[in-house]
Amino acid sequence: MDFASDARRMSPATGRNRDPILAVLRRVLPPKGVVLEIASGTGEHAVYFARNLPDLVWQPSDPDAESRESIAAWTDASGAANVRPPLDLDAAAPSWPIERADAVVCINMVHIAPWRATEGLLSGAARILPAGGVLYLYGPYKRDGRHTAPSNEAFDGDLRQRNPEWGVRDIAEVRNVASVFGLRLQEVAEMPANNLSVVFDRR
Repeated sequence: MDFASDARRMSPATGRNRDPILAVLRRVLPPKGVVLEIASGTGEHAVYFARNLPDLVWQPSDPDAESRESIAAWTDASGAANVRPPLDLDAAAPSWPIERADAVVCINMVHIAPWRATEGLLSGAARILPAGGVLYLYGPYKRDGRHTAPSNEAFDGDLRQRNPEWGVRDIAEVRNVASVFGLRLQEVAEMPANNLSVVFDRR
């Protein structure tokens, strides 16, 4: 691929985590419908999951204009017909430019964003999901107030040094806010590199 000729960006982590994530998504996502991805970043996940889950329509989004350009470029290069143009969507915003989705996916955002973005993600997902709709989160999390590995603790310290509003969150914190909005924790699955898949559904 000639990445220099277009707007495609690459994230090395995508190649490492996409197959373990896909294995969980195959289990928890509905067989058909629209999946809204929050903070799609480069767009690599969007096109990979869309190709491997052809009965789902993938709706990527990102508040960053360069990321949306990358998403669109990856979509064009892939030829995937079930990926929509990316939305300009800020998870923390009180309203989103989409009224309904059958599932919401958010990969590696919660720890690299202010807490208000997580609160917005949870309230927004509850607003647009149908009863039984799934919210899937992926990334590093603390459990019972403790990091799951020394590397995660070091990563947390680095994040907070870069931006005091960032940091690895505790699943209990996320679950408590989710419950306020009618989202119920269904599953926590261990993933490679000390990450977790965290699955909620809308009551």
